[in-house]
Amino acid sequence: MLKNISFILGAALVAASPVWAQSSAPTQGALIPAPPVQPAQDEIRSLELSAGTQSLSNNLGNWGDVTLKGAYGAGKHLFQGELSGHRRFNKDGVYVGVSDTYTFNEDWYGSLAVGAGDGAFYLPKYRMDATVYRKFLPNRNLVGSVGVGYYKAPDVYSDRSLSLGVAYYFDQPWILEGGVRFNRSNPGSVDTQQQFVAVTYGRAKQNLVTARYGWGEEGYLAIAANTQLVNFKSREASIAWRHWLNSQTGVMVGANRYSNPSYRRTGFTVGIFHDF
Repeated sequence: MLKNISFILGAALVAASPVWAQSSAPTQGALIPAPPVQPAQDEIRSLELSAGTQSLSNNLGNWGDVTLKGAYGAGKHLFQGELSGHRRFNKDGVYVGVSDTYTFNEDWYGSLAVGAGDGAFYLPKYRMDATVYRKFLPNRNLVGSVGVGYYKAPDVYSDRSLSLGVAYYFDQPWILEGGVRFNRSNPGSVDTQQQFVAVTYGRAKQNLVTARYGWGEEGYLAIAANTQLVNFKSREASIAWRHWLNSQTGVMVGANRYSNPSYRRTGFTVGIFHDF
């Protein structure tokens, strides 16, 4: 069962799931969830191309994003990469991120991710994330994770975080997830906490539906050059459907809604993925 779930990695790089305690994806993005990843037992060669749009309240305009993601697995390594172009707050930006997930043995695996933006204020100048995973129970269907992250914005602020996560793989078709992220933002030593829960239903190579709900506080959030929201509450709900057209190719549709005291953001994403 866990081996089958690992096939989904060829269709999706996860943003904001216990797989990457902090995703290497750019901040303020449309959160389109994917099921939690386990290291693949077979070699993976895959690409995913997606495009999304977001509508913001309070005359903050619309967003547009185009993203190309890829995965290459061989032996104990699973390499992943992302290249994305963005139009947000009337400013263009480009982000690139890479990661390596390494299987140490049957019970332990870990990931290291790095990413950088091109200077757009809503993208990281650079970020680094590292996560360690441990499988539990006789069937190894309970996976716990501990992750640390560092995020440096192009302007004055930075984030340091500690993330804890857990995922339980039932006999297909269910997966349950939960996690918490403790974050300290500077300047000001602003301490915040965010939580999420998620559920996945379906079978790899057929259909997978993942719903996610997150809530908590954020330290800093850039909305313009040298302008940030500071120490506020937010929440986001999202759902994604992945459908395989055949054993190698499939499509993805996702929708999300995010809110904070200053604005609401609603949007959707569509994409296509292929396993080689």
